[in-house]
Amino acid sequence: MSSAAAGPRPPTGPRPDAPAGWAPVPCPHPTPPGTRIVFAHRGARALAPENTQAALRAAARAGARWVEIDVDVIGDGTVIVIHDSSLDRTTDRTGSYYRLRAADLPAIDAGSWFRAGDGSRPFAGEGLPTLAEALDVVAETAMSVNVELKSCQAGAAACRRLVDDVAAQLDALAERAPASQALVSSFNPLLLDRMGRRRPGTALALLTGPGSLGDDWRSRVEMLGARAVHPAQAGLSRDRVEEIRALGYGVNVWTVNTRERAVELFDWGATGVFTDRVHELGGLDGGGDRAAETTAGKR
Repeated sequence: MSSAAAGPRPPTGPRPDAPAGWAPVPCPHPTPPGTRIVFAHRGARALAPENTQAALRAAARAGARWVEIDVDVIGDGTVIVIHDSSLDRTTDRTGSYYRLRAADLPAIDAGSWFRAGDGSRPFAGEGLPTLAEALDVVAETAMSVNVELKSCQAGAAACRRLVDDVAAQLDALAERAPASQALVSSFNPLLLDRMGRRRPGTALALLTGPGSLGDDWRSRVEMLGARAVHPAQAGLSRDRVEEIRALGYGVNVWTVNTRERAVELFDWGATGVFTDRVHELGGLDGGGDRAAETTAGKR
């Protein structure tokens, strides 16, 4: 193709009106200083089988105000609450769940694997919950919820269905339980981007793995319109926390299972910690000051 047919080339040099440098953009929905949230990671998973209704109720009894759950989608489009990409670790079944249908779920035992301190199995027969069932508990207990979108392995259509169904269910939660706030997180920025387009105003958080919170964090959260970063505690520095907080973004750190480490991170300026031991870390969030949480989870 000739250059004439291709049309004029876009300019490649500096724009006359280009800024001298790229100024940091403060978070448009900043998390207030002093915010301290203790998230019950997969529910109270030290007390009950993770990501079950039992774990969510145990978290509520332990005083949790926020719970975190993981979600993915099965073969008929039903959104379920599960961390792994297979059934092996946390149920009595094996293999992928991407071919299951909602009618298959009642026969799956998601509780027998969990052993109490005395070796008993007090949660035998606990079901593998749908997102709808998990949000029922959230609404009943007036807790708030961080929904982590797992990086669905079933393809683009399944990913779209996952995001769209979660968005619809969060709309329904907001209608029936207005006191319950919601935050949506993921390691997969494509899922977060779709959630932001599907449900404008949703509080989004970018998850990062150990040592992967690089210098490009600001570019990623700005482009996503995220309100928070959820970094692993491994490799996290005080300087990085302070850098993120200086622009108003939340910093909620996973997974923190000692009180001493949680106190240290809060002293650095972290706005939240995810813990498997909410019954031991409860109280660090400062009690009932929900006003500081509004930018974490309100649309």
